[in-house]
Amino acid sequence: MDKIKTIIGKEWSEVFKNRLVLFSVAFLPLFFIILPLLTIAGTSGINDEVVQAAPADTNFTETSGLPGAEAYCQGLTELECVQVYTINLFSFMFMILPVAIPVTIAAYSVVGEKAARSLEPLLATPITTIELLTGKALAAAIPAVLATWFSYLIYAFIAYFLATPLVFKAILQPMWLLAIFVVGPLLTLLAVCVAIIVSSRVTDPRVAEQLSMVVMLPIIMIIIGQSIGVVLLDSTMVILLGAVVLVLDIVLGYISIRAFQRENILTRWK
Repeated sequence: MDKIKTIIGKEWSEVFKNRLVLFSVAFLPLFFIILPLLTIAGTSGINDEVVQAAPADTNFTETSGLPGAEAYCQGLTELECVQVYTINLFSFMFMILPVAIPVTIAAYSVVGEKAARSLEPLLATPITTIELLTGKALAAAIPAVLATWFSYLIYAFIAYFLATPLVFKAILQPMWLLAIFVVGPLLTLLAVCVAIIVSSRVTDPRVAEQLSMVVMLPIIMIIIGQSIGVVLLDSTMVILLGAVVLVLDIVLGYISIRAFQRENILTRWK
């Protein structure tokens, strides 16, 4: 455990000197916090006027024109329906954070050290491959998970003062809590495993980062599918996504250990 802690401290002292890493950890979560809050704040005043003008039994589910509106908008006004639908899109965008942040750290963890000529002394120490990769994986995963959790909590806290009670309820529905606090860390492990595998096989840190970013494509495709009505995000889909990612974590974790061959890395990169 002491060796793993040492690796984590060493990784953080080095990678956070990289401006791209600092941007992804600090400013990327800020962007995902501000964007949905601006949407809520920009429509709240209009929403109040509509609520006051509409009859008490008005339900805009059938006239909202949003894909899957009947699943989200029962008992809501039209603009509340739009807000909830938009919030669901933005909430799933928070799932990009646990993938994008660790990729920039983990992709640098192997090939970046090779470029800085600090990998050879590390591999010459008595630390095992599992301890080394565990330390590097945790060094990438911990900032990503904490940034995702804290940014979502800050977003929910501010939204409490901006949104109507029904809209705020949609932000804290169990589906999103499961996605952020359970599936999010699983996605982080997936991104770390992919980044370590790629980083173990290439010789350029920029190439490693670009190839590792491919892991973000499924999340982006789901967001696009939801926005055009092809995919409907619900609890079943979140649970299914978590189960698939868990299986991939186990498989790719094994592959990443097998792919990290200390002797071959040193001799191939001489």
